[in-house]
Amino acid sequence: MRIIGGKYRGKKLFTPVGKEIRPTADRAREALFNILYSQIGGMQDICVLDVFAGTGAFGLEALSRGAKSVIFVDKDTKLLNKNTALFPAEKDKITIISADAAMLPPARKKASLAFLDAPYAKGLSAPALEGLDKNNWLKNGALCLVEMRRDEKLTPPAAYKKYDERLYGIAKIEFFQYTQPNV
Repeated sequence: MRIIGGKYRGKKLFTPVGKEIRPTADRAREALFNILYSQIGGMQDICVLDVFAGTGAFGLEALSRGAKSVIFVDKDTKLLNKNTALFPAEKDKITIISADAAMLPPARKKASLAFLDAPYAKGLSAPALEGLDKNNWLKNGALCLVEMRRDEKLTPPAAYKKYDERLYGIAKIEFFQYTQPNV
């Protein structure tokens, strides 16, 4: 696994051993960033939220491509800590939160882009989206990408409107736009 684009293009990341962590494939990540560039134009001035971060590949890719900051969330941050340590020049842009994604504390900073990659078929994405909404983690209009197994169904909270879906091998990524209630 490596960084696909930006100033750290080609930088290798530590990869998981075993089947507990299933990182987003390099090709799928590259395709996602191409889609995002066509929609938002670039990563500058963007705060990215990488939920169920695992290796941190998505958030680190965003940093390589110029993201203003990245907030990583995962229960187990060992591999994430090893990978973020490979980017010492970016340490002031990185925040790591070791927590259950559905039980996050109130946000200190709101994100414009969120990527959720929960373990497949565990029903964790909808509660995590609910927690992001309830605890003010997203800016109004934020884009949320949710990766799941191709055959999984997701019923998101009302604040999330689906506008696209892409298939990559066994993975499906659904694209949502977040609208803050009462805004």
